[in-house]
Amino acid sequence: MRQKRPTTALLLPTLLSALVAVAAWAAWLGWDQHRDVHPDGSVTGPYEAWQVIGLVLTLVASAAWAGSRRQVGGTVLGTATGLTAAAYADWSDDSSGLFVIGVGLIATASLLGSWAVASLARSVTGDARGHGPH
Repeated sequence: MRQKRPTTALLLPTLLSALVAVAAWAAWLGWDQHRDVHPDGSVTGPYEAWQVIGLVLTLVASAAWAGSRRQVGGTVLGTATGLTAAAYADWSDDSSGLFVIGVGLIATASLLGSWAVASLARSVTGDARGHGPH
């Protein structure tokens, strides 16, 4: 049986996870660009909590699915790259320059979060299949 080359085995899951992350950002957050001004003068937004929760749940489902198929490395790289790129593209028009901190936090959280979810899914499904974690 012919073995996949390591670069090919990592490239497809990475690209798919990146595309899912960018599409999820666009679907959940990309369309809402205005801040809400309340009667007392306070400003919130542009995102509502349900939008961020929806984005996170979408990415958790994607990372769990990829992890259950033993694609931890690809989903971690792809999710972090896609989400970081989407955040940068969405926030880079901020003249204060503080968007860089937010983008850095997105990069860090998406790396750690997607790794945790994909690794857990790989571990759980590995045990269910009788393979155990590797």
